[in-house]
Amino acid sequence: MDPTVLAWALAQPAGSRAATLAAAYTGGTTRVTFDGRTVEYRGLDELGQALAALHGAENSAARRPSVTLARFGRGVLR
Repeated sequence: MDPTVLAWALAQPAGSRAATLAAAYTGGTTRVTFDGRTVEYRGLDELGQALAALHGAENSAARRPSVTLARFGRGVLR
């Protein structure tokens, strides 16, 4: 698991889906209950993948690069 994903999840407010998944991951459990639903993951790898997917969905705007084109020249524009 990417340490930055786990750090992000642990920094989320208590009771949030990310914080709940992170607590299960760090506790070594694969059963997670959130919003009245219980999910049993096959292992910590699958739980880590769920955390990574959640992180990617929450932070997708931060990963989009922006591009700006600036042109400079001498003389007359043609």
